[in-house]
Amino acid sequence: MAKELYFIKTNPVVAKINLYNKLCREENNVLEFLEDDKKTSLELIKKKLQEENVDNLSKEELSGIFNWFREKYNSTNPEEVKTQLFVHGIDVFHQLSSSHIGVFQQILSDYEKYTQHKLSFKTNAEQFFHFLIYGIFFTGLINKEKGEANYLLDYLKLDHKDLFSFAENEFSLKKQDLISDENIYPDFELLYDSTKFYKGSIIKL
Repeated sequence: MAKELYFIKTNPVVAKINLYNKLCREENNVLEFLEDDKKTSLELIKKKLQEENVDNLSKEELSGIFNWFREKYNSTNPEEVKTQLFVHGIDVFHQLSSSHIGVFQQILSDYEKYTQHKLSFKTNAEQFFHFLIYGIFFTGLINKEKGEANYLLDYLKLDHKDLFSFAENEFSLKKQDLISDENIYPDFELLYDSTKFYKGSIIKL
């Protein structure tokens, strides 16, 4: 399983200028992090940044850039990686630790079966936000079972009764196995707060 799961928002205008110029200046450094036909991959990335949108980068292309920034800046200060990515149009606004990823992926899988729609590595904000509400319901019910208050759950369920009903059903089926799981309600709450006014794409990497 992956060590971390990153959630990303983008700024296409900033990426078109800053990321493009950085790739041009440091071309030889980034090549080793790209796909097999490295030179062609780099030229395609640059073309997408200039003529299209940073959101149009494939998962492999974005991963290459992400790994390049981690290699370049992580040795001095881990937070510097996020800062530099942000300056170049890639906002890593949250990350899940390895201990939380399994629970998150199971909740996502249940939601995808319910909606009959798979959320790919890149999802529009509205679809992702709907999933987050389900995640808040499901993990909030776990917390309530432990005697913890969840005001956001109580607020949201008024406008999302069908989704809350599904979360209740899933919780009743699985609660005996869930009480000892990692508490990832705070992750869903933070993701909710970070995306509720956002209109672009959400990327999971």
